[in-house]
Amino acid sequence: QHAETAPLPSYDEVLVCSPDTEEEEVELLVRRALSPGSQDQKIYCLLGADKLVYKVSKQLESHFFRLVQSSSITNYRFLIFCNAKAHNSYIITAFDAYKVTFPDCSMTEIQTYLKTQLQVPSGTAPVAQAFEEPHQQNVKFVFSERAGMGE
Repeated sequence: QHAETAPLPSYDEVLVCSPDTEEEEVELLVRRALSPGSQDQKIYCLLGADKLVYKVSKQLESHFFRLVQSSSITNYRFLIFCNAKAHNSYIITAFDAYKVTFPDCSMTEIQTYLKTQLQVPSGTAPVAQAFEEPHQQNVKFVFSERAGMGE
């Protein structure tokens, strides 16, 4: 189920994983998702969890199941996103019973949703106004060959 007007997750709801992601970061997100007061419409997400190193993956599994068993919260919202092709990922195996396939959304639907969510209200973001585009977005990616050198 998705809603075109639902907001994007906030910074405290998402952890983008890499091989450098530490156990403490993962544990903090799991605790947020499974703590009393977490039912305030937030959806906690681990993105790219298949990139976690084995030790951190094992700790994620341990923290999650320990907190689920000790918590009285039954309607938590905690999503773990993995690359379906990462067959050697411990996370995919550990949480296999919870696996669901991402709903079918066309690229156009996703792009339309993001354009709506990332629009800057008129007159509120002078930095965004520096980009001469009819639809001002509050997120821009600027790539540089030599960052910090003005090139």
